[in-house]
Amino acid sequence: MVAKKTVKVTQVKSSIGHGKEQIATLKGLGLNKVGRTSVLEDTPAVRGMINKVAHLIKIEE
Repeated sequence: MVAKKTVKVTQVKSSIGHGKEQIATLKGLGLNKVGRTSVLEDTPAVRGMINKVAHLIKIEE
């Protein structure tokens, strides 16, 4: 059985002043407050969401 890759994302900047799409993307990643951390499966869809809000989050493999 192969272990699934995961990626750990932490919100480091506020979403105030950013567009509705970026706020919705953060919510989709499980983030809504500065300092929150979420561990997600590393899929192309998640990677696309991470790229969209990369300036607001910190990524750990």
